[in-house]
Amino acid sequence: MMKTRRDFLRSTLLGASASWTVPGFVNHTFAALDEATRDSAVQIATGKDSPILVVIQLAGGNDGLNTLVPFTDDAYHNARSKIGKKEKDIIRLSDNIGLNASMPFLGSLYQEGQLACVQGVGYPNPNRSHFVSTSIWETADPATRSNTGWIGRYFDNACSGADPTVGISFNKTQPESFGALKNSGICLSSPELYRWIHGGGEKVQAEEFFSQLNSPDADGEDNSPSDGASIGMSAGGRPGIVQGESNLAFLERISMDARVSSSKILEIAARHKTNVTYDGSPLSRSLNLVSRMIAGGLPTRIFYVSHGGFDTHNNQANSHDRLLGQLDGALKSFMKDIKAQGNQDRVSVMTFSEFGRRVSENASGGTDHGQGSCMFVAGAPIKGGLYGKYPSLTDLAQGDLKFTTDFRSVYATLLDGFLKTPSQSVLQGKYPGLGFMA
Repeated sequence: MMKTRRDFLRSTLLGASASWTVPGFVNHTFAALDEATRDSAVQIATGKDSPILVVIQLAGGNDGLNTLVPFTDDAYHNARSKIGKKEKDIIRLSDNIGLNASMPFLGSLYQEGQLACVQGVGYPNPNRSHFVSTSIWETADPATRSNTGWIGRYFDNACSGADPTVGISFNKTQPESFGALKNSGICLSSPELYRWIHGGGEKVQAEEFFSQLNSPDADGEDNSPSDGASIGMSAGGRPGIVQGESNLAFLERISMDARVSSSKILEIAARHKTNVTYDGSPLSRSLNLVSRMIAGGLPTRIFYVSHGGFDTHNNQANSHDRLLGQLDGALKSFMKDIKAQGNQDRVSVMTFSEFGRRVSENASGGTDHGQGSCMFVAGAPIKGGLYGKYPSLTDLAQGDLKFTTDFRSVYATLLDGFLKTPSQSVLQGKYPGLGFMA
């Protein structure tokens, strides 16, 4: 079937006379992926030594105080008599700071020197809105919120002419960070889910696809279909209609992009199964697919996945520990998988969340939206340790931690030291590096 589709796209009337309806990267992608699968450690686009960054969004606002715990600070325990962590609840990293005990694998990575814990991360004039703050992190632009994302600007500056799979997001909609002027990567829930399945239900699925693509949600924005792919984006990461193109032609082009790319990605992922066991959490399933795509030789520089549920206003103690445990378990399997492939020196993982939580617990046993939090950067290329300064728990900003480390310094360190791209052109400013590159 793939040979038939490939030949169809390359040689039929559709490919010859209506080429604007066919994704321009098809021939290049097929050739590169066919070659790449001969050597699972080689990525044709930029070579076998090219770095890969996996970005994990802890969506909802992760409570940094109960993730990196100042367990000797009396102000911490006074503010959190119910949900505060005792010394028995942490993995000691220093005389004053401990890692939540729900993350034993990250604790072992720290001991091996492969986990950087960045303290007090935030940005000037913080915003407590999920939407606005996420946008600020994604664009790396607190002042004007650029119409391109920091990852998209990396694509534009360092990956010119690359295949659209230079960036793959496992989200229902394209992350704002992927917004680019030239190539904003692709977005998919998972290859198994977003591919149109041939058979009796195809007409119904097609109608649902078109319906979802055109139906506005509650705030007036277009919905991206939960089983759809976004390929060939305009600036800002949104699908673009070619000048003179009808709405129907646009839909046909986008659906053709989805069918072609999903079939090939599915083929690659299915071919490279793993002996490593992953648990059943959505994050683990996503990282399982990421590891198989890396093994399959996709020329991807950035993978983006989300781990949600961190908006812990109520009954935080158990839910937060569970979420951190899921993160820990997923990373344990993923890192083991990458090492078995021999790709450990090429892969780093970065976590981020749109904001932290307030210092004091609320009456519902949870925490409300705050400011400063923490980030993790993990992997064999990383020089582990504690970076930045832990914020004061007594000198607060309206009940919130004051940030001590601008998040763009984390981005700058990864861009300059890991992705080998001058950070100033991507971040539109110069930010000091943090020294966590080995």
